[in-house]
Amino acid sequence: MLREIIIAFQSYRDAHFFIKNNRLWKWIIIPGLIYMLMFFVGIYLFYLTSNTAIKFVLQASGIKAWLDNMHDSWLNFIFILGQIMVHLILLLFYFSLFKFLFLIIGSPVFAYLSEKTESIIEGKEYPFSFKKLITDIIRGVRIALRNIVWQSVYLLAIFILSFIPIAGWIAPMVALFMECYYLGFSMLDYNSERNNLSYSQSVEFVGRHKGLAIGNGMVFYLMHTIPFIGWIFAPSYAVVAATLSILKARKKQILI
Repeated sequence: MLREIIIAFQSYRDAHFFIKNNRLWKWIIIPGLIYMLMFFVGIYLFYLTSNTAIKFVLQASGIKAWLDNMHDSWLNFIFILGQIMVHLILLLFYFSLFKFLFLIIGSPVFAYLSEKTESIIEGKEYPFSFKKLITDIIRGVRIALRNIVWQSVYLLAIFILSFIPIAGWIAPMVALFMECYYLGFSMLDYNSERNNLSYSQSVEFVGRHKGLAIGNGMVFYLMHTIPFIGWIFAPSYAVVAATLSILKARKKQILI
């Protein structure tokens, strides 16, 4: 898995030079600006509702009243840390929701960009087909919906874990790795579809190569630490990097 993660990391560097050399900027900037707008909307909604949601859970469960009666500084300290962990879990959940919405909206562009990348690298021509475009959109929606259902189930379990003192401190890290995996899954699936892998075969393939998916998702999220520029470039770079990582892993003969 570590070797695959390294390949996924390196593929982002390769993606930058690939996009630059082949002048693919229009396929980067336009969806990137839409993504950045959605990112702002998601963060704004998180800011408006997260505190209210946490207060409701604490009051409904009786945890807040119990802590007020205990008057224990250490318990209050652990409680504050726990609140921070819960905020992080909710932030990832919000981010996950709008990310999958964007993947559904942008699936035609991302499918084309992935296809264009392989076409240039391999010297193959993929003739335009409206029927195939519709198929790509349906598949993209299906994958996104499948992933958001499973990820929501896991996030709910992690959200509950985050309320447990000390044990809950690892919850954001677990949630982040899971988020990276499912983001990378969606990016790698464009390659699976192009190679005629069925939906179930794609799930099995990515499951065998979790490192490629996790590595792709990790860099995607790291790019969000660069305001504006990182937000614009992250989604399309992730698509190109996923395609390049598959081709590189294939050449290194580590795909099974």
